[in-house]
Amino acid sequence: MDLSNLKPAEGSKHSKKRVGRGQGSGQGVQAGRGHKGAKSRSGFTFKRGFEGGQMPLHRRIPKRGFHNIFRTEYAVVNLDALAERFEAGTVVTPELLRERGIISSSRRPIKVLARGDIAKRLTVHAHKFSGKAAEKIAAAGGSTTVLTPAPSASKDASE
Repeated sequence: MDLSNLKPAEGSKHSKKRVGRGQGSGQGVQAGRGHKGAKSRSGFTFKRGFEGGQMPLHRRIPKRGFHNIFRTEYAVVNLDALAERFEAGTVVTPELLRERGIISSSRRPIKVLARGDIAKRLTVHAHKFSGKAAEKIAAAGGSTTVLTPAPSASKDASE
């Protein structure tokens, strides 16, 4: 065998169907499109989700619930994470939290929640505090500072 003997597999090559060339072409009258109907017309395309006139799935399924597009999503930090990762007297800022890997580098505002206990005196800067978290930080001798949210924070609600 050499390159001069090569040929394509049996049945893999065939001539193009030449429609609209009369009865003698073997595709006469309807040119392989069947009788009437939308699919027999030129330029016809199905719309997305079209099910042949049956009510489409996206319209059959009931819609439930409510999604608030103005909701603010917070990056959550718990007190136990602060207690184990920071020394007493540290000023905890959003930049420091990102640096230490406690929160991801997303632009979401930060909320401190009260899971766990804290016995260290920390100064915590965040955009929001739960009531219990602020109480626990104050009881440990620390302080809380509420930051104003960044202008882009409200637009990142969909992240």
